[in-house]
Amino acid sequence: MVLPTFPDVDRIQRRIQAPDYRDWRAKVEDVYGCLHPVRLSGLWQLTDKTTGQVLTRPDGRPAQTSGHILSPCGNRRESVCPACSDRYAADAFQLMRAGLSGGSKGVPLEVADKPRLFVTLTAPSFGPVHNRRTTASGKLVPCRCGTYHHEHDPRIGQPTDPEAYDYRGHVLWQAHSGKLWNRFTQKLRRHLARAAGLTVREFGDHARLSYAKVAEFQRRGVIHFHAVIRLDGPDGAADSTPPWATAELLAAAVQAAHADTTVTTPALGDGQVLELAWGEQVDIRPVRPAQAHQFEDASGTISDDRIASYVAKYATKGTGKSEAADRPIRSRDQIELLRTTEHHKRIMRTAWDLGAPVACPDCHPGGEHQAGACPCAEIDHCATCNNGGQVPGPLAELNLRRWCHMLAFRGHFLSKSRAYSTTFKQLREDRQTWRFEQNLAELGVTADTVAVVNHWDMTSVGHRSDEERELAAAIAERTRQARKHRYATERKD
Repeated sequence: MVLPTFPDVDRIQRRIQAPDYRDWRAKVEDVYGCLHPVRLSGLWQLTDKTTGQVLTRPDGRPAQTSGHILSPCGNRRESVCPACSDRYAADAFQLMRAGLSGGSKGVPLEVADKPRLFVTLTAPSFGPVHNRRTTASGKLVPCRCGTYHHEHDPRIGQPTDPEAYDYRGHVLWQAHSGKLWNRFTQKLRRHLARAAGLTVREFGDHARLSYAKVAEFQRRGVIHFHAVIRLDGPDGAADSTPPWATAELLAAAVQAAHADTTVTTPALGDGQVLELAWGEQVDIRPVRPAQAHQFEDASGTISDDRIASYVAKYATKGTGKSEAADRPIRSRDQIELLRTTEHHKRIMRTAWDLGAPVACPDCHPGGEHQAGACPCAEIDHCATCNNGGQVPGPLAELNLRRWCHMLAFRGHFLSKSRAYSTTFKQLREDRQTWRFEQNLAELGVTADTVAVVNHWDMTSVGHRSDEERELAAAIAERTRQARKHRYATERKD
């Protein structure tokens, strides 16, 4: 039997030549090329509040949208959706920058005159890893393994001796890093109060500690934190900082709090309790005009806004990366199928094993099920495990299996104090308000004279074919390059 042959057809070209391509492309451009858009079906209308009639645009089209639309997935990870990851990073940039230079997002310009620090806190060493070291003059020196590593060498960040690497300590530190940061801010307030001659209770009546923190994965698979820390008056950014609050005092308090912060783990299976602390390396940089010689423009003018933009860009550069799996792990066998390094797999295996349940002590007093003559055979019902045979392990509160795909990191990638600047929610609402006001201006009406009909139901997620996905990725890349070009040509400072 001879199978019929078909001519080679360019699937991308066939999709572009389809009758509905222009309409599909417009919808994808509206979500900036999102790779996993949420498909919604429903209706949106602007109607006259008095008559109920649908308003008409100047070109005669009704002010309504019906049928199918796309909504962005909003995923932070660049490996999942570059378009939405870009949006997240851009919002993070605006959030960070507003708290540094002020003058936008409801933050007054006066914050630029307050004591501000850019602080990087790192994790301790859990064992030597391959790295690319340089001297102060920039000269490359060999790794401890004797090799000069290229900057993209996949061995960078991998243990030189995997068997001696402290994977348990790595996982437990990572799982407690959020708690370690909270403890650090508490210690920082105490040291600031002590330096000012105040009690911790009195400190809140004189000053407020404001901060924004971004988590970033190092290549060895452990988190470190970039943070902008600012000293405000008691009412926040709009309130004057007390005279005793200087950048030098704040830097000394950060140094002391860094050395003073520790947390303890729950008791492990062998009864051992670990004490966790920050790594020895801490980078504290005042954000002030004294550093601005690096950011002078062509005329030699120093711009505080340029400093703020640089710090915000550096602080948010890692928000779209995870160095691990994109989705939760459901079984230990799934770890072996991941396309990542053996080092990262061992971190995830360790997290999975540490988060495992243990044998019920009432059903299995010996610790394991004994085939044939186990005490559990003589128990009709066990209230401890409900006849499941297992109970949560000593580290159950850490949810290590749930966060195994994140190498046991359980925190948010960007968090901030309440008074630092705006919020992600407010940024989204500002965009919605801007679009709504655009529609009102086009129609020549005001918000108090119209009623909005807005009802949508989700029908599916993702593009319908590989061709659509590839085209959406191209649209996302073109949108990114256009934005970069526009930013480079419009920015004057």
